[in-house]
Amino acid sequence: MSRSRFAPPNWKDAASAPGGARSRRRAGDGVTLNQWISSAVARKIGAVETAAVFLKARAGEAKLSDITAFLKRARNALPAAADEMM
Repeated sequence: MSRSRFAPPNWKDAASAPGGARSRRRAGDGVTLNQWISSAVARKIGAVETAAVFLKARAGEAKLSDITAFLKRARNALPAAADEMM
């Protein structure tokens, strides 16, 4: 089995360790780890889809030329040290 690029190398140990993901769930709730993960992914997908609908509605009849004129008035300066990308 290949390692995921996103999971830490010891993800299995972290999940089964005391205080890990498996022991954090409520005792006796009857939810398996797979069910919990599926539910979390479904909630995230729902949130992303809701945000997309909101942003499309918020954009309304906006045109690219409207924002371009606004951006041309922005200062031509480097970002502050705290705002730079790593």
